[in-house]
Amino acid sequence: MGNTPTPHQILVVVLAGFLGSGKTTLLNHLLRRSGGSRIGAIVNDFGAIEIDAMAVAGALGDSTVSLGNGCLCCAVDTSELDLYLDRLAAPEAGIDVIVIEASGLAEPQELVRMVLASEHPGIVYGGLVEVVDAAEIDGTRARHPEIDRHLALADLVVVNKLDRADGAGRVLDLVRSLTDRAAVVPATYGRIDPEILFDCRPGEERVGQLSFDDLHEPGDDRDHAGHLHTGYDSLSFTAEAPLEPRRLMRFLDSRPEGLYRIKGYVDFGPYDPRNRYAVHAVGRFLRFYPEPWPGAGARLTQLVLIGSGIDADGLAEELRACGDDAPHADEHGMWGVLRYVQGTEEEPGTYEPEACEP
Repeated sequence: MGNTPTPHQILVVVLAGFLGSGKTTLLNHLLRRSGGSRIGAIVNDFGAIEIDAMAVAGALGDSTVSLGNGCLCCAVDTSELDLYLDRLAAPEAGIDVIVIEASGLAEPQELVRMVLASEHPGIVYGGLVEVVDAAEIDGTRARHPEIDRHLALADLVVVNKLDRADGAGRVLDLVRSLTDRAAVVPATYGRIDPEILFDCRPGEERVGQLSFDDLHEPGDDRDHAGHLHTGYDSLSFTAEAPLEPRRLMRFLDSRPEGLYRIKGYVDFGPYDPRNRYAVHAVGRFLRFYPEPWPGAGARLTQLVLIGSGIDADGLAEELRACGDDAPHADEHGMWGVLRYVQGTEEEPGTYEPEACEP
């Protein structure tokens, strides 16, 4: 399967969380475990990023350094965000994914809005990831009641330091009650599998689902729940028959709690015989990209669904029910899909964050 959403667009992930939640630890983990992918990290300062430990290759000027694993790190304030998004999305930078680490007191809603408002054709929204300190969540909510609103906006919530929490099950239930269908992933030491956020290039020798580096991180021998492979579930779906667009849109509109990403290609058969449709969904964000079918090979629908606590068998059954059993296309059948194609008159896939507040 090819890269999605398109080979020319880079996912931009917003990483937020209050001071001490562990978002910098998570970013450091992603930089170390990028699997060969090049990450463009946009942070408020370099202070907590482990540059020395990652063998910095050299400063590039304008507050940008090149890290030894091919990643780039930029220190910016919000007024410079568009400038650095433009720089990191340039083809010559060779970046595969951009992660924006918000300051501990930042409003993630504003960063999400800035990414969605960007007119740069080389980037696409990759989700809001909110990091929560499981051991301090009650005190954090008391001091910063706005955290409830942040959690309601999130597409993915990483419940970090779960090994230190008093009543891990209670904390997870509380966080799930405060989200709006977001995937909730438990973690220790900020360790989540990068595959839940972006497609890693093959680059590390693996043992089962864990790399050798993962096996030697602190805490693994004390808490199996911290293992990366417990963090998410995935479903690979392939169909030889075309899908009926209205049925697929009903499926997408009702996608369940915990389903974080959908990527792949859809065959709509007679509704558009010239094109396949790359689909990119993250949280509540959805977009389709029509592109000509390759000259050779079977015309298939190929989708990957990634989330936490999802019912893979049930989702596969729902997708199979989206098959098209009609010989001809309904002239209005594609309207729901086309509303999520960039450049059309109405594009609700680019949602306004305030519309998602409780």
